[in-house]
Amino acid sequence: MNIRNSLCNYLKVLVITSTVLPICVPAVLAQDDATSGLLEVVTVTAQKRTENVQDVPISISVLNPEQIYTISAGVPDIRFLNGRVANLGVESSFGRVFPRFYIRGYGNTDFDLNASQPVSLVMDEVVQENAALKGFPVFDVERIEVLRGPQGTVFGRNAPAGVVKIESVKPSEETSAYFRGSYGSFSATRLEGAFGTGFGNGWSTRLSAIYLHQADYVDNGYTGENNQYAGFDEYAARFQLAYDNGGSFSGLFNLHYRNVDGSAILFRANIIEQGTNNLNHDNYDRDTVYFDGQNAQDMDQFGGMLKLNWSLGSATLTSVTGYESVDLLSRGDIDGGYGCGFCGVPNGPGFVPFGSESGDGLNNHSQWTEEIRLTSDTSGAFDWLLGFFYFDEDFTIDSFSYNSVFGGGLDGQAVQDQQAKSWAFFAHGDYDVSDDFVLGAGVRYSNDEKDWSGQRFLSPAAAPPYPLGPLYVNKDDSRVTWDVSGTYTVADDVNFYARVATGFRAPSIQGRILFGDLVSVADSETSISYEFGIKATVADGRARFGANVFTYTVDDAQLTAVGGLANTQTIINANKVEGSGFELDAEGYLTPELLLTYSIGFVVTEIKDKNLFVFPCPPWVGCTVLDPPGSVPGTVSIDGNPLPQAPKISSNLVANWRHPVEDGAIYVIGDWVYRSKMDFVLYEAEEYRGAALSEVGLRIGYNFGDGSQDISLFGRNIFDTTRNIYTIDFNNLTGVVNDPRTFGIEYNYTYQ
Repeated sequence: MNIRNSLCNYLKVLVITSTVLPICVPAVLAQDDATSGLLEVVTVTAQKRTENVQDVPISISVLNPEQIYTISAGVPDIRFLNGRVANLGVESSFGRVFPRFYIRGYGNTDFDLNASQPVSLVMDEVVQENAALKGFPVFDVERIEVLRGPQGTVFGRNAPAGVVKIESVKPSEETSAYFRGSYGSFSATRLEGAFGTGFGNGWSTRLSAIYLHQADYVDNGYTGENNQYAGFDEYAARFQLAYDNGGSFSGLFNLHYRNVDGSAILFRANIIEQGTNNLNHDNYDRDTVYFDGQNAQDMDQFGGMLKLNWSLGSATLTSVTGYESVDLLSRGDIDGGYGCGFCGVPNGPGFVPFGSESGDGLNNHSQWTEEIRLTSDTSGAFDWLLGFFYFDEDFTIDSFSYNSVFGGGLDGQAVQDQQAKSWAFFAHGDYDVSDDFVLGAGVRYSNDEKDWSGQRFLSPAAAPPYPLGPLYVNKDDSRVTWDVSGTYTVADDVNFYARVATGFRAPSIQGRILFGDLVSVADSETSISYEFGIKATVADGRARFGANVFTYTVDDAQLTAVGGLANTQTIINANKVEGSGFELDAEGYLTPELLLTYSIGFVVTEIKDKNLFVFPCPPWVGCTVLDPPGSVPGTVSIDGNPLPQAPKISSNLVANWRHPVEDGAIYVIGDWVYRSKMDFVLYEAEEYRGAALSEVGLRIGYNFGDGSQDISLFGRNIFDTTRNIYTIDFNNLTGVVNDPRTFGIEYNYTYQ
């Protein structure tokens, strides 16, 4: 099927949705009386000014504090966002410290520490470029905005798929505080809190912190040691100081810190049943792994932000200066088992041909960003902003290999250094053509340059047995990106919008020279997206929905061929990648006591390049490859394949029932998240296709003390659904499983 031709089918869905929902929702809610709950107006800063989400011509999903509270019960990392809004995916092969984001199926599976992603994460207006920065814990947060589609004007490079934007709670002159504590399965402990107050004369501050702990509960069946893996300790804190006395100047200062010490993600050898994507229970036990190597990670992250505002009458001048630094070392038993079949050494579970234990460290990392923008303060027909952005990043990556079969000594070492600089000018404006129609447009010029060097000092047994380098690569490019949109108000609280937007991802350099001699380089990719949607508030403010259809094309798409027979990692450019689909977000009070929130995303992606071939799994793995052979011996063609980590359907539902009692309320909150099957790698194989995954969570609680206190019981993945969610493709049928069922109790106190 040509996915562009399918756009008309999605338009039919949108027309039906936009026609039927405004009629049906009031009918469903007709039982409510005038005292029914009303939805609060949702404001966002997707265009770097505060606006009603309904008036912004971008597909946006917003999670408020209560929604975040519901789905983040226990001690999860930022991957709890996976699937929680339509067409948003988050996964990791590092665990808590290196998440990878996907929007509309568009992301990057590259696990190297210098990998770029087409989804940008922005925390308190500072871009978190390196993926190691993107896992900062979510606590004391005002909202999370997910902006789908290219954001190449106001956010710039490396945001052609979209932006995840996190805003923390800011200081105010009012004294406020909260405490959140929970305890659950595997001694999972969460202690979280914040305190903020004003000092007079416009000064205020806020301090927030979180501590997360989980005990080791996975045994090592190879050594016979119990409770060796899956535990961690994580600390994070944020200090903010603000000044705003109502005059022409205001400022905000932010310092934040994070530390993680615990187990790396658990790879499990041969847990995939050959010829299927089912779990092989002869080799799989959720509470046991069979490691002959080490599996641990340690991370420190520190950063700061300074935001200054000057009111100039008809405009506001804003400066946002950001600094981020991270120090990371992660070491894992990558083969997921023990021994070496090729060496004649006892091995298992299943056949493990050779040992693979490696480590990656990120050190001397620093990122400086500066944004200066001038934003109109007028309430007239034309609103605008002008800005300049500067980015400077420098880091060193150390890669290690260890001989886990024969004592665990160091047998491979390589180093990469990269300096990246980028700068841009941008402008955006909205013009009220009439009372009913607003036209918007933006443009950005970006310049990007990377200087890379690498050297191998020691070669592991699987690599050519000699040092290499030093090698040097320089890449630079400049691009113009733009967007044009129109918003038409057809009735009170009902807006149609259309948007065309382009995006740009800077050139990438992949220097995995520990196991190979070649440095792969990918040219810039560009994208263009077409989107049409509706946003409406109905039922007298008791329900709202947003729906859209979209199609996009990525030219020279940067893809990552991971593992396979080549046993290395390579960045390649595909001629084109296309995607199309739709999204629906809806929420409303079904009764005065029952609030439903629902979202669904559908996307079909396709790689379009008849001359693009990759190496599939090696013969000793025995996976069932479904693609035809490529013109290069040993390769297969990936033309026509979907993108990896791109399920066609992602959906979630939250039902929040709250019944008032004398001193508060009792409540039950149920949540469900679903994604359809998807591929893990660029080529298609039965074993490397993740089965559909569905998980259910539940919280039952009592809110008392006039709303200031809360105690609840919660469960995550309460039906204990187990699926393989990731694979390592070069050694054996290695997989990673999702988190098990957990339960816990939580207490919350809020002072305002």
